[in-house]
Amino acid sequence: MSIQNQGGSNYEYVTARVRSRRARLFDEDDYRKLTRMGTGEIARFMEESEYETEMNALGSRHSGGDLIEYALNRNLAANFEDLLRWADGRLYDYTARYLRKFDAWNVKTTLRGIYSDAERGEVEDDFIRAGELGEARLNRLLDAASMEEAIEALRGTMFHGPLTAALEIYEEHGELVPLENAVDRGFYGRLLEGLPEEPDRATELYIEFLRAEIDFRNLRNAFRLAYSGADIDPADYYIDGGRLFDEGDLRQLASNPDELAARVRDSPYGEDLDAALDGLERAEGLVGFENALDAALLEYSDQLSNRYPLSVCPVLGYVLAKEREVDNIRAVARGREAGLGEDEISEELVIL
Repeated sequence: MSIQNQGGSNYEYVTARVRSRRARLFDEDDYRKLTRMGTGEIARFMEESEYETEMNALGSRHSGGDLIEYALNRNLAANFEDLLRWADGRLYDYTARYLRKFDAWNVKTTLRGIYSDAERGEVEDDFIRAGELGEARLNRLLDAASMEEAIEALRGTMFHGPLTAALEIYEEHGELVPLENAVDRGFYGRLLEGLPEEPDRATELYIEFLRAEIDFRNLRNAFRLAYSGADIDPADYYIDGGRLFDEGDLRQLASNPDELAARVRDSPYGEDLDAALDGLERAEGLVGFENALDAALLEYSDQLSNRYPLSVCPVLGYVLAKEREVDNIRAVARGREAGLGEDEISEELVIL
């Protein structure tokens, strides 16, 4: 995935295509139907939807939850490959940068596979090939037999430095969290790199979108730490580039959840997150709040998309919405396999 020249962005064409794809995403009624189905019925439902090609291609090798999982990943990659195929100029650049989040996904998938001693094929089937890492690099990751080998396979990428720094913490505690957070820091740390110091309007919108996502990621980490009681320095989990916190803020606020909530209410996102914060105060855990955060970020991206319809915002907003659809369908399928009821599964879904 190379970066193309900065001129000639075809916003009108790409945003029209994106609006068409967005209109075909599953809606609340679709999810209501899915939560009543078993995995076989979910698979048949997907065969009659936008997932038909992937379900048919994989149906001879997989079944049940595995078939649904692999079809979701393949369809996600195909949709985002289309975005890159359609886009020109700066729009291609911005889209390509953002889709490197799936490099982060594939690296995390590799680390989880090593941690759980998963088979190579299982890890590979979970890859989403929509990022910038090429086949040779992905194969080296798949061949890695240890965390050290996986990190070495990433030498020269945005992930190598943060993962190398986090390896000692992982080895001390035996938990994946430091490594997974290092992957996020590598990705988000590069999103805003190399952009013009005096951006034009298109670039300003791109930056606004990315800073919001970084803020929401920091919010998630801050609340997790605040409610975990773990003896962890919040600054180790801080991602630079947002507008809501600096490193010192996160260290101070993560030790005081009430003050953190008040700070968020007074922030530019306060109105969007008001219901989420109310829910957090009522909830016993963080799952509901994290789902509310995801919904708020989707809603914020939609506001930007509606305000600036011929910009990168509708494209990145579609990426978020498509990711959420895949996460929702996966949650339904896994929930049904685990024997969860409709209400329990519905609590895991994020629907706007």
